[in-house]
Amino acid sequence: MSKPPFRQVRAVHDEDTITVYQAYSPAIASAAVAAGGFVPPFRRERMTWIKPSFLWMMYRCGWATKPGQERVLAIRMLRSGFEEALSMASLSHFDPAVYADQEVWQQRKAASPVRVQWDPERDVRLEPLAWRSLQVGLGGVAVERYVDDWVVGIEDITAMVEELRERAPDDRRSSLPIELPYPLPPEVAAVVGAT
Repeated sequence: MSKPPFRQVRAVHDEDTITVYQAYSPAIASAAVAAGGFVPPFRRERMTWIKPSFLWMMYRCGWATKPGQERVLAIRMLRSGFEEALSMASLSHFDPAVYADQEVWQQRKAASPVRVQWDPERDVRLEPLAWRSLQVGLGGVAVERYVDDWVVGIEDITAMVEELRERAPDDRRSSLPIELPYPLPPEVAAVVGAT
């Protein structure tokens, strides 16, 4: 397998949607699955982080074992919404390849309801890889749009996660979601520093 570009979005996606992952407490996850959308006790006032990488989500939630992250949801959201969120994003950390200087970055960050981080992608043992995976934090108007307009389906995949957790790492590969490069529009890729 050839090495992917350093910063590339890889995800399960079709013509209209992209799948992102989130992990929640049973109370939040159960309510969301039952309603087919995010309802209380989900709180719109808080930044919510979405992750296109399944294995990065597994790293973050410890295969659904960390407190408050015992249930893993696969969320289908509109590609148009995903791209809209990224178009208004600010990187969490200053990057001279994206911003002219620290002041420009600080101004963008102060004005943006969306944060983007590029963290090391993970392998089936959850060890870091040499390339990055995208995490997107939605706050303010972006959370409202996510909840009200962009989410088109929520599936509880906790049972699959638990089953994979029990397998030997090399036996997990065949059952992982197939994540392919996501074709970001060039202007959106520039905003988030994709390579």
